[in-house]
Amino acid sequence: MEEFGRIIVSETAMNSGNPQDVINSNISVINLMREEKVDDDFIHEDALMSYYLDFYASQYAAGNFSQFVYNSGWNKELNELIEEGLALIGAEKHLELFQAQAKRVKLLSTVKIGKFLKGKLEGVNPTRDLLNNNSFFEIDENLVELNANFLKNHPDFEVLPVDEIYEVLEEFVGHEIKKD
Repeated sequence: MEEFGRIIVSETAMNSGNPQDVINSNISVINLMREEKVDDDFIHEDALMSYYLDFYASQYAAGNFSQFVYNSGWNKELNELIEEGLALIGAEKHLELFQAQAKRVKLLSTVKIGKFLKGKLEGVNPTRDLLNNNSFFEIDENLVELNANFLKNHPDFEVLPVDEIYEVLEEFVGHEIKKD
């Protein structure tokens, strides 16, 4: 199997006028591919990068940087992808913050970060409090717009009706996909 060389979103998402819909549609296509047992190595790398940038932004927005660290398990490959993605979409201030926050994590002992990842996020948690940084909410770069615009301007970007998305993916995976 070779890489799926397309980034696909639905017409509905594209026409909604909401940049988050474009990102969510990309996420839905990736989730569908994963449900059909397509390994991430065969999913368009920039589509995946957008997916993980959304994960980072939504985790940060919901529970600050500590929630991202906790829910991602502080994964080296994921962090590199996010760093690369922030640079690629032109989110320089967010990239600066991410790098500064990553340094904070690196300064923690492996024991401390291990305890943090195995423990509970709620309640009294000095490590969580140390990792949180509210300046994310003050940055005047809109990650959703930057991410959506990156997708929309990508040379491999395509807008298709939902039925055609299924047809394209069925052709790629080599079997019919059940529609929920």
